[in-house]
Amino acid sequence: MKLVTVLGARPQFIKASVVSSALREAGALREIVLHTGQHFDANMSQVFFDELGMSPPAHHLGIHGGGHGEMTGRML
Repeated sequence: MKLVTVLGARPQFIKASVVSSALREAGALREIVLHTGQHFDANMSQVFFDELGMSPPAHHLGIHGGGHGEMTGRML
């Protein structure tokens, strides 16, 4: 079974790292990480993957800039 984790904002990275760790330990689900690209600077997103030991995203939408409504529309 697969589970898609969608990340974009910094608080989501921190919360998802705990869930990702538990999923790896349980081994019951295959997690696929999708990064919206809301934070494109390495200090705003890549640092979380590195520091929290998260798997790199399988997909990166590259959506950044613009207002919240515009970014949400492009994600959908």
